[in-house]
Amino acid sequence: MKRIIIDTNFLLIPLQFRIDIFSEFSRVCDFNYGMFIFDKSIDELKNIIKKQSGKDRKAAQFALKLIKLKNISVINSSHNGVDSLILENLDKDAIVATQDIKLKKKLLEKGASVIIMRQKKYLELETLKLRT
Repeated sequence: MKRIIIDTNFLLIPLQFRIDIFSEFSRVCDFNYGMFIFDKSIDELKNIIKKQSGKDRKAAQFALKLIKLKNISVINSSHNGVDSLILENLDKDAIVATQDIKLKKKLLEKGASVIIMRQKKYLELETLKLRT
């Protein structure tokens, strides 16, 4: 079974862009998978709720509800930095859902698959295409 590791920013998409990321995961992933986040992502969402207002705050509140509603597994970690946790916990069965351009580039360079949002409408599974 593959693991989809969801970055914090990706959990904001459902409310910000009105995209059902979970049905999109089903559409782009024609294999068995489980959904995971790091505990530090929950901390980041709580921080957004505490320090920001408006759309970002509402999106973070909604994201916390989605984590429970969709039974997303939480990976406990010992240090901060979601991006570094994602990079350190890559394996052949991990796919990362992120909107972070720098993280996406690093992941593709390591040979990982990435799920990204396209045209603010749908998701796409992307892998590094080697030039021949």
